Amino acid sequence: MLEELVTSYGYIAIFIGTFLEGETILVIGGYLAHEGHLRLEGVIAAAFIGTLMGDQLFYFIGRKKGMSILENRPVWKAKSQYIMDLLHKHKVLLILGFRFLYGIRNVTPFLIGASGIPPKVFIPLNFIGALVWAISVGALGYILGNAIELFLDKAKHYQIIIILSLIAIGTAMWLWRSFRKKEK
Repeated sequence: MLEELVTSYGYIAIFIGTFLEGETILVIGGYLAHEGHLRLEGVIAAAFIGTLMGDQLFYFIGRKKGMSILENRPVWKAKSQYIMDLLHKHKVLLILGFRFLYGIRNVTPFLIGASGIPPKVFIPLNFIGALVWAISVGALGYILGNAIELFLDKAKHYQIIIILSLIAIGTAMWLWRSFRKKEK
């Protein structure tokens, strides 16, 4: 039953998870590929498309409404100054690598759009960054699956516990981040 659920909705869940957030769902997807429930190529493709589409959407929202939104919220504007400074100093590196930087992944495409960087610069760099991120983080989940398998050695009966634990940890991290954002 779990296998059917994962193989039926796994790629969709990875797409939605990477559209909204990212790393945790992709690592879980890589692990599930290692276990044979999903294909690693499909996990990487779903993550690539999800993160690319999400970041493109937030970029274009930022491009259209970003500065007016920031002007009406001085606290947000002050907090975004760090990313704006990074963007002006290291534009290409930031666009390529923001997915790998904890704490700024979700807001950066919006701020890149608000900064006025043209689509002809953002889109190709975002494409490359999304592809590198999806491959590397998906492969990391796959490799972690191998490490877990070696550690547990013939522990297939722990499979459901491992999957549920990874989901619980990912959910707890997401809730913790959300709670911290609300506090600030």
